[in-house]
Amino acid sequence: MPTTLAGRELIRKYLDEQHISITSLATTFGVGKMYMSQVLDGSRKSAAANELVLKIVETFKIRNNP
Repeated sequence: MPTTLAGRELIRKYLDEQHISITSLATTFGVGKMYMSQVLDGSRKSAAANELVLKIVETFKIRNNP
């Protein structure tokens, strides 16, 4: 599976721009705050973590606009 580092970075940028907390994001996707933090900082890289990153990117239509 390709790396999701770019997606993780885009999510963190999106959260900052939209003033969305990691706690709110975690609640929305039914996971704990600590787990979400680990997924977004890249310390969790399992298939499930990568799927969560992809799900967040698709849900919010987060794109890298040059």
